[in-house]
Amino acid sequence: MPQPPIDLNAVFLNIPYDEEFRSLYIAYIVGLYQLDLVPHLASEIPGGERRLNRILDRIKSCRYSIHDLSRVEMSAAPPATPRFNMPLELGMTITWAKLYPKRHTWFLWESTPRRLQKSMSDLDGTDPYIHSGTVEGVLSELRNAFWREDAPPVKRMLQAYRIVESNVEDAFSRAGTRNLYAKSVFKELCRYSLVLAEWNRRMKQKGPTA
Repeated sequence: MPQPPIDLNAVFLNIPYDEEFRSLYIAYIVGLYQLDLVPHLASEIPGGERRLNRILDRIKSCRYSIHDLSRVEMSAAPPATPRFNMPLELGMTITWAKLYPKRHTWFLWESTPRRLQKSMSDLDGTDPYIHSGTVEGVLSELRNAFWREDAPPVKRMLQAYRIVESNVEDAFSRAGTRNLYAKSVFKELCRYSLVLAEWNRRMKQKGPTA
């Protein structure tokens, strides 16, 4: 069976969808655009087919994926329940990458060093990127994971992050919803991030002004 085409700049984000993750979520979007990559979410996928199949199809179409396990914890709302969606999607991705290693590369993100050895000991030997639960940590580790000589400095990436963050209310207004992870809001955040990334590239091409 022929495999779906791969978007070589696409990065699937396997992250928690909650308010506490807001700043890191925006940092992932902004940081990836700053590195000429394009983030994708499960919430982008249209309805129709079974959700799990649609998520797998999205993962298969992306060259990369990031799996942030920093929030695999018990939910605050009763009944207290652990989050299993992210480990499930990680397992699907690992299987896909094992079958087709040239088509997909996955990365693990965590907030706490060595916690992965306890929470998912079968992944011992896999080095996660540790963001320490901060925006700067996410941007710095994105730069490490997707290193290239012309990558913008973290300071400039932080400036772009602050601009996008300041426009979240505008994104809500344009999308007609306050759900930060809704497809329409996500696309607005991507639009802002892309404009900033393109502006930075133009400024770099012009070089320093006299």
